[in-house]
Amino acid sequence: MQLKTKTAMKRIVTVLLWSGVLAGFAVLVAAAVNDKDSAKCKGIRVTLKGDDRNAFVDSKDVKALITADKTLNPTGRPISEVNLAQLEKIVERDPWIRSAQLFIDNNDLLQVEVEQRDPLARVFTFSGNSFYLDGDGERIPVSDRYSARVPVFTNFPADAQKLRKEDSALYAQMRDMAAFIAADTFWNAQVEQVVITEDRKFEFIPKLGDHVVYFGDGTDVANKFDRLLVFYKDGLSKAGWNTYTRLNVAFKEQVIGTRRDGKSAPPPPMYKDSTAADIEANDDDHAATAAPVAAAPSKSADKKPAKQPAKPAAKPAPKKTPKPASGDRQQPRAVYQKPNQRNRN
Repeated sequence: MQLKTKTAMKRIVTVLLWSGVLAGFAVLVAAAVNDKDSAKCKGIRVTLKGDDRNAFVDSKDVKALITADKTLNPTGRPISEVNLAQLEKIVERDPWIRSAQLFIDNNDLLQVEVEQRDPLARVFTFSGNSFYLDGDGERIPVSDRYSARVPVFTNFPADAQKLRKEDSALYAQMRDMAAFIAADTFWNAQVEQVVITEDRKFEFIPKLGDHVVYFGDGTDVANKFDRLLVFYKDGLSKAGWNTYTRLNVAFKEQVIGTRRDGKSAPPPPMYKDSTAADIEANDDDHAATAAPVAAAPSKSADKKPAKQPAKPAAKPAPKKTPKPASGDRQQPRAVYQKPNQRNRN
């Protein structure tokens, strides 16, 4: 009986002891929370995330957004009265800020982590207005303080924020094309300006080479740029960067080039210079016309010997090499067309 009583007493003491510990801990936590809430915000610290080359927003701009409304200014205000959710919405209203996160640290400082928007391209509309385009497809206003070094798209047909169906499709193609150029080091350095034509297609003037690249619509972007890069390596590196006035990559698995000298001889398989094709084509034509030059002997000459003195043989009249019809030759994968007067620029 005494053993049971002692065991029960021990359990009661243990429970009371742990209850006292938990109560004390709760009191300390409550005191800490009350102390935290009664403490005042000592200041604002801003951290910017994103491309450092874009200086459209700095820490001063973010602090100005937070402290603009004196009733919401957290500095010197009790932490319990700081409305973090409302301050986040105010910061994210800035068109150059993609997202913001605010919290109070252990030093009673308001930490503001801001992610900036990174522009992919600058767009000029028909009316002359201009804006930046980011990876999310959002329009970003132009800043008077800084200009981003990004490709330029000109002649976009619409200024309205809400686009029509055809304008929206063109806008999406422009975004995809700009995203590919921005992600590729070579094309980001090569493509400076992209022109939107009247039929809603794209063409651009590269920095290297005196020619225009007709891109067609903004679909299959990676394949078109890869095809053009192969042509640059295997074709222009041998023929010269100024040999062609116009390159067309709009057609699947083809690069159509317009030569500056006006020649239109078809080259060998895709991406080779057409100079070699000119020589091969001429050789084939001469070989085809070389056989009928010698005349066949007549039967009368075999029966009757010639008694009269031979007359000097007349010089054979020069024969012109017939030009093969366009349907006689197999169309090569890369076609070089005569330059059009409208395409010389």
